Amino acid sequence: MEVSSAFWIGFIILIIVLLLLDMFAFHKKGEVINVKKALWLSFFWISLALIFNAGIYFVFGKEPALEFLTAYLIEKSLSVDNLFVFILIFTSFKIIPKYQHGILFWGILGALIFRAIFIFAGIALLERFSWVMYLFGGFLVITGIKMVVDFIREKREEEKKEEKDLNNSWYVKLTRRIIPMTNDVSEPKFFRRIDHKIVATPFFLALLVIEMTDLVFAIDSIPAVLAVSTDMFIVYTSNIFAILGLRSLYFALRGVMDYFYYLRYALSAILLFIGCKMMFNHFAHTYGTEFYIPTTTSLLIITTLIAISIVASIIRSRQSQKSMVMNFHRKEGTV
Repeated sequence: MEVSSAFWIGFIILIIVLLLLDMFAFHKKGEVINVKKALWLSFFWISLALIFNAGIYFVFGKEPALEFLTAYLIEKSLSVDNLFVFILIFTSFKIIPKYQHGILFWGILGALIFRAIFIFAGIALLERFSWVMYLFGGFLVITGIKMVVDFIREKREEEKKEEKDLNNSWYVKLTRRIIPMTNDVSEPKFFRRIDHKIVATPFFLALLVIEMTDLVFAIDSIPAVLAVSTDMFIVYTSNIFAILGLRSLYFALRGVMDYFYYLRYALSAILLFIGCKMMFNHFAHTYGTEFYIPTTTSLLIITTLIAISIVASIIRSRQSQKSMVMNFHRKEGTV
């Protein structure tokens, strides 16, 4: 797909404008974002992505539009998994809600830059060494299996009341040894001057962990998106639109994470499917076989897996709430 420099320049300007709006218009400094506002902002970001998708359809055609929508859906669903990590990060470093958006803003800004590097490198590799498709596909399959194993292990730790603390992780300990730190979180500053010395705060540490987390997630998500399209414009724009709405989605969903209990199983299945598709389609393209998984089929399977996981999670959450109420009444002797 041929994309002129004008489209790239226009997209970059659009992103800069949206980032400025998000930082200075949509959110006030020190504001605690409530669920209602977060939902409206999430609706805005998703609607914007769909409008952009419609623009791709009218300018470039049906197939690029389908590729954008599929890539956006994959990246969005994988990004939701980041929300669990964000909660853990802010809990570990005792960052209160009204200061969280500022950290997420700078974290996402860094993600925009890192994603561009990852996507450019990934596409360059595929153009020069097409067999890398098999490596990417195999990596996604392994990642999908590992995701389920990690999820089961985490649930066992929760049952044993073992609460994970990121302060005990090796990279946080290493950072504390290299950079002078303070535990003061009274002001939302990344660095402070104490006794004539510049020291980092937990806000900086939280930002650093968020950036490192995004790098890890990018290793999973970029190959998955490249299985849908290797067009730089489609891959990058779909990634950026998915990331832009992540902050609002975090504040909208952090209180209802139980409704996404089975999401990781769906994400695992998606990665397994995308990994297999990546290898099968490349094999079909190389050797001219008839077995080929089209983008429309991928979109349908991904949408179905996500929908099933959400419905199953909602049913589980309601059954759990009902069980809690029944147990309460039993203790009170009213049943």
